[in-house]
Amino acid sequence: MASKITSSSTAEYFSKNLQQVGFSSGTKAVLTTLKEAVDNSLDACEDAGILPEIHIEIEKVAAGAHKNMDQIRVKVTDNGPGLSAEDVPHVFGEYLASSKFGRGRCSRGQQGIGISAATTWAQVTSAHGARVITKTPKMKQAFKCEVEVDIKKNVGVVKEKSNINWDRESGVSCEFIFDGRMQLNGDAGILTYLLGTSLVNPHLKLTYKINDEKPVTLDRVSEELIEIPESVSPHPHTMKLGEFLAHGTLYGKSTLATFLKTGFSRVNEATFSDLTKLGVKKAWFKEPVSSLSQAEMKTVFGALQEAKLMAPSTRSVLSIGEDALSKSIRRLGEVDFFSVLSRKPTICDAKPVSVEVAIARLRDSKNEADDPVELLRFANRVPLQFDKGACAILKSIESINWKSYGLNQPKRSIPTGPYVIAVSVVSPFIKFKNASKETIDASDELVAELRLALMQAGQRLARFVNKERREFDLEKKRAHIEQFGPILIEGIGRITGAPRTRLDKATEGLMKILGRDEAAAEDALAHASAKQKEMVKKLDQYDESDFNNTEDDDNDSDDSDVEA
Repeated sequence: MASKITSSSTAEYFSKNLQQVGFSSGTKAVLTTLKEAVDNSLDACEDAGILPEIHIEIEKVAAGAHKNMDQIRVKVTDNGPGLSAEDVPHVFGEYLASSKFGRGRCSRGQQGIGISAATTWAQVTSAHGARVITKTPKMKQAFKCEVEVDIKKNVGVVKEKSNINWDRESGVSCEFIFDGRMQLNGDAGILTYLLGTSLVNPHLKLTYKINDEKPVTLDRVSEELIEIPESVSPHPHTMKLGEFLAHGTLYGKSTLATFLKTGFSRVNEATFSDLTKLGVKKAWFKEPVSSLSQAEMKTVFGALQEAKLMAPSTRSVLSIGEDALSKSIRRLGEVDFFSVLSRKPTICDAKPVSVEVAIARLRDSKNEADDPVELLRFANRVPLQFDKGACAILKSIESINWKSYGLNQPKRSIPTGPYVIAVSVVSPFIKFKNASKETIDASDELVAELRLALMQAGQRLARFVNKERREFDLEKKRAHIEQFGPILIEGIGRITGAPRTRLDKATEGLMKILGRDEAAAEDALAHASAKQKEMVKKLDQYDESDFNNTEDDDNDSDDSDVEA
């Protein structure tokens, strides 16, 4: 007898497979929790037109309940519009509850999984959910509670509710206590994430405090909010058959014509005539989507794939901008040189994409000449810190011959030296390799677009490096002449019997040609300084009484004129 088949909720599935959404290790758990909370804060502020101010606290509280784990506290507070008390359990305790799901918008979070997964991780490792404080401008007092996930029902459960006074007009504060491991530096480091987030969000004021260290504030470098374009419907050529059928179920009793025109971009009445030539019957356009069979919907899907449709609009993608990136890149440290490039939005795999690249050389870099450059990857302005081996960004960098741009590069690897290469990909439909959104799928078209952006930025770098090398070579030649020129002059002087005055003039002339007349400049400066001191001394010796007498004489003269 077959065993009984049971079903499980979305929350139950993810609670048993948290590694799929970024909780596969203690280090990832800390970074994923932090990232999801910050993403929500940034998206909320931008949607409300508020310049974001985010305060972060991260500390090791005690030993963890699990082996080789510490108990970590992560708290993120923002100045956003806040959440109503009714929305709190949906946001923090329910999977796939998102206002951004399927909107085709360049927002950081889209599926409504991340922050609920963070609540679940805290719940299963410390027996406590998310501790939330929220306030909207309309609320007199802030709402405080603890939210847990009902694993069986996939709903948020609110506990310990209370109203409190809060020191801000609006915002959200969420705190998680869970088992994890803190890593500060390196690819998976907390500081790397915070620095990367500030780099691609120049309008963000970020304050963070780690353990007992003093708070660090990264002030915003731009007072302008990044404008988020309106959402766009998916293009038919980006969908698979199963996705197309699932998308159709959302339209139920709507006609096929309405479904195609409103559910997709670049489909209009003119497209229908092309579809009829490819096997779609005219009568189907007036039929409800729910009444069409799977075979008929499969025919419609096949015709859409063969039809020649306009490429999607690129108006749905945003760019940080070269000016804002140029200001923001100085947050990385003492920058010796930088090259910033924003490519014009284009279409890759029938999806609108915007690529931006920044290359900087740091004077205070910890990298040695043989160390790989520091690579910062971003997708929709969110740092990517894991699984970079299969990422489209890394593959595009490795495919370029960086030696032609003046950098050292081992075979089939990234270049080396005290450089930072930051690459940002923005699109409403980024294709990730996993649900935790840690690496971008390396399609041929996207890699080609990334290569173009990197090579253009590399050309600017090459001009700087080549100029620097030419100046170095010239200085080296000057140093040789400076060293051996006077010896040559002395030798010629001995042979010709030239007087010492002539030899001194020859040496002086040689130094001027080489631009080594600093001594003369220093003498002139010393002479000018001495003359200035003499003038100041004379002014100090000026008799103040003489000045007063002169002033009295002037007054008498004025009085006489008045009497006259």
